[in-house]
Amino acid sequence: MELYQSVGFLLFGTRLKRLSEVFLADVNRVYRKNRIRFEAGWFPVFYLLSQQEEVSIRQIADALHVSHSAASQMVSNLQEKGLVKSTVSRRDARHKVVTFTSKGARLLDQVLPVWQALEAAMQQLAHETAEGRHLLPALTVIENSLRETPVFNRVEARYHS
Repeated sequence: MELYQSVGFLLFGTRLKRLSEVFLADVNRVYRKNRIRFEAGWFPVFYLLSQQEEVSIRQIADALHVSHSAASQMVSNLQEKGLVKSTVSRRDARHKVVTFTSKGARLLDQVLPVWQALEAAMQQLAHETAEGRHLLPALTVIENSLRETPVFNRVEARYHS
């Protein structure tokens, strides 16, 4: 049996990280093979903007469960590439919002078919086994439980008892 599988929860985070790295590397290979200048790490902001005309940094941070600073860095990276811009909101002049540039909108048009193919491929993968069908719901339950009581609190309660 492989080490990662035999050690159980002690390597849980490592397994998730390794799985994520393999997944994102393959997705980036798809973009490169199809000559699409897109990086999988840009997906969250691109997806949010594909669903809404404009979003604030706070909305990005809240939606992705990251700090305002982390969301701002994501946006800055995309601004440097000329894919998004920050402007004053048309709805409320007190707020700045992020929108696609024309270059970003063109790139979105290129990546949408990849996202559709990716969604279909992952649905197929998940439905190959009974366990796979429960993967996303189980992951959601764990994420919600960890928001309620982080691993730190859970370990500290057992370590000091």
